[in-house]
Amino acid sequence: MQAVDLQVLGHVNAWLAAGERCWLSTVVATWGSSPRPVGSLFACNASGHVVGSLSGGCVEDDLLDKLTTGQLAADHAQFFKYGITAEETERLGLPCGGQLDIIVEPLVADDATRAQFGLLTHRLESRHTVGREVDVARGTSRAFETDSFAPLAWNADRRMLRQTLGPRLQLFIIGAGMVSQYLADMAQSLDFEITVCDPREHLLADFDVPGVRKIADMPDDAVRTQAHDQASAIVALTHDPRIDDMGLMEALKTKAFYVGAMGSSRTSANRRLRLQALDLSPAELDRLHAPIGLPIGSRTPPEIAIAILAEITAVRHGRAAEALSALSAVSAG
Repeated sequence: MQAVDLQVLGHVNAWLAAGERCWLSTVVATWGSSPRPVGSLFACNASGHVVGSLSGGCVEDDLLDKLTTGQLAADHAQFFKYGITAEETERLGLPCGGQLDIIVEPLVADDATRAQFGLLTHRLESRHTVGREVDVARGTSRAFETDSFAPLAWNADRRMLRQTLGPRLQLFIIGAGMVSQYLADMAQSLDFEITVCDPREHLLADFDVPGVRKIADMPDDAVRTQAHDQASAIVALTHDPRIDDMGLMEALKTKAFYVGAMGSSRTSANRRLRLQALDLSPAELDRLHAPIGLPIGSRTPPEIAIAILAEITAVRHGRAAEALSALSAVSAG
């Protein structure tokens, strides 16, 4: 789940807790060119405060007007389509041929609704997936715990929406050194939530990248509670095996989509031997990216940070082998 989605649900939860009436809109289908993907969220309250986005154009203003004047979703959830005619598409600033199908839900601050959105935000803030089901025909909705992610499903015939929400992408960095500072700063521009863990409190105190969560603890404990999910990338950058190995031992057992460690080829080979002695399986060891980063000839801390982020991005999109092949071709001339 993107950071903006958690922001939307957090605002809805706060409005409901304050007893305010509000609306939640979800993109369930798109046709042609669309500026926002299926699953995008938008919310507003009766006072006209808005959060999130459906199109990045004029759709939000038009929807807000319809909701606050009672033209749409006054007392029950409704399906609504934008971009039916060419004139409407042009007026609302949608791309040529673009259409949006949305579900709009009026939310009242009763106990059941507050409990539902309390569960949604609690699960997401603790980096767990959570599901939500909306029956537009019956006017009911519910949230439920789940351990697996599934794409949004909209059954137009039954008018049933089922959506799984997951935590924000996280980069969990072991070590508060110079490379970590460049990496944390660059990764934030890619919408990663950054956590830096280092038991050496004096180094952590000097880590001055804004917007970073800092944990003064041994990395194995922190990984176990903070970076266990498939939306996390974990990197060990201290050069101290007493710290890195502890974190990697736990990281390689998690669902993290990427685990990497900094060091030379010789250092990486010795690390694998140590981790093998700690009873990690061959399959778990095969998950380790070490030496870390794509081989782009990086030497300086910012260059190393670029190489690490490039590899994380390639792994995330399933393009790591293709990236390495392309680099090999360039090196071969």
